[in-house]
Amino acid sequence: MMSLNARLLLAASIVLAAFLSFTGYALDRAFTDSGIVAIKERLQTEIFSLLAAADSDDIRTLTMPDALPDLRFSTPVSGLYAEIISDQGEVIWRSGSMLGIKIPFESITTKGEPRFVELSADNGTELYTLGLGVMWEVAPYIVRGYTFYVAETKEHFEKQRKQFRKSLAMWLGAAVLVLLLVQAIILRWGLAPLRKIASEVKDIEAGRKEELSANYPREIELLATNMNALIRSSNSQLKRYRNALGDLAHSLKTPLAVLRNLVESNALPKETKQTVSEQIERLDKTVEYQLQKAVASGRKALAAPINIDKVAQKLLNTFKKVYVDKQIEFKLDIDPDLKFIGDEGDLMELLGNLMDNACKWCDHKVSVAALSTEGTRLTILVEDDGPGIAPEEREAILRRGVRGDSQVEGHGIGMAVVRNLVEQVYQGKLIIEASDLGGTKIAIVLAK
Repeated sequence: MMSLNARLLLAASIVLAAFLSFTGYALDRAFTDSGIVAIKERLQTEIFSLLAAADSDDIRTLTMPDALPDLRFSTPVSGLYAEIISDQGEVIWRSGSMLGIKIPFESITTKGEPRFVELSADNGTELYTLGLGVMWEVAPYIVRGYTFYVAETKEHFEKQRKQFRKSLAMWLGAAVLVLLLVQAIILRWGLAPLRKIASEVKDIEAGRKEELSANYPREIELLATNMNALIRSSNSQLKRYRNALGDLAHSLKTPLAVLRNLVESNALPKETKQTVSEQIERLDKTVEYQLQKAVASGRKALAAPINIDKVAQKLLNTFKKVYVDKQIEFKLDIDPDLKFIGDEGDLMELLGNLMDNACKWCDHKVSVAALSTEGTRLTILVEDDGPGIAPEEREAILRRGVRGDSQVEGHGIGMAVVRNLVEQVYQGKLIIEASDLGGTKIAIVLAK
């Protein structure tokens, strides 16, 4: 999922792009409109200059002098053109700049008010055109109507507009980059507390810290406080559970010991002694199994991962002393950086039971390996070179109270505890197979 910083930066970029696009369009529209107004005013000024230069001849006809104030009217294809048409549609005068060019001025109708339109010459040149109809007194009491037309090519204005758009795009682009940079800096500064809390959570999970610090903005201060309360409550609750279970185990051991001593004495009849002995053994196994099952913690939020190699090495040193007479050859193949996400007591329970069983049943070799593969979080393998377990018996030994051999010391609950931890607490799989060493291979597969 996209990060908060990326989301906010993307949203800000979209809003900024939309705003600057609208700004660019508005500025371009304003430049175009003001340019058109300026052209219209300039053409109107040219018409007034033509009106000022016009005169009447002896035959009562409007005439124009050879030299005009704006020399472009006399220069062919200069870009500025003019024409005067009588109210009968006769061309009275045409500027020298229109040499070889025909402009359909007659399509413009005007009655006393200037009319501004866009036309195209016969050669395809685009023009801005202004027409103004006037009544001219050519002689005393003789008035005739004329229409003055002035046209200017769009080329010069289009060049100006193109240059303006280029400059506008350059400056708006620079503004976008600067504003995005400023926005990124603001977002980084504003979201710094969230990055800090995420970093502290990682430190807690890695075991470098016990809880979050208290220095946070008021918007997330309550979150940090509640998370700290949750961490403390979880740890305190787990401790109370374990203390209570320890007290329960201690309380049950004494009555069971008294009953066992009573059975071993001669105070009870033989038939009763056997029955009581069986029930005490059954009660002892049940209590042991339920205590070990209940003490399993499972994965805890914000808990530091456990180094598997260190736990396995600690257990190996213990079993070397316990089974010193068997002269077992132990092999550990565990990456020192491989971690177990869960409770250290649960890992001790898992590895301890599997390694203890392997040591009991092996001839001389026990192998312990742990690895992480794609699709799984962790796989633990414990193998021995003992007699192995027949396929039809593998499911049975996972049940509480079932032992592979009654001659081997134990209660028959170790594998049941391991199965409960793996499948119920950590939602993994427990697999029993034949080992390449000749005995049994037990695999614990914890999925992601």
